[in-house]
Amino acid sequence: MIEELKDEGLVRKIGGRFKLSALIQKRLVALNDGVPSVIDYGRDSSTATRDRLHTVIQEILQDKINLNTENTVRIRHDEGVSMVFDDELTEGY
Repeated sequence: MIEELKDEGLVRKIGGRFKLSALIQKRLVALNDGVPSVIDYGRDSSTATRDRLHTVIQEILQDKINLNTENTVRIRHDEGVSMVFDDELTEGY
């Protein structure tokens, strides 16, 4: 089991287990559809493709993504914010 998922702080940060599960699932779909990670792995880019669940958890812990009130995923980039609506990516929100 991933150690970060045992932490109740992560569950509270998102607003409950259901919301955390929804955020993780929606973000995994986006990553699998080719939306890039906002975590910089530097030279070790194989980490991003090898363990996407770990990538999503790190994005949550670093406040790079969250679930808003409409249950859409907000992704924070250095150059702006994009939003993922279920399976679609809308640029420049």
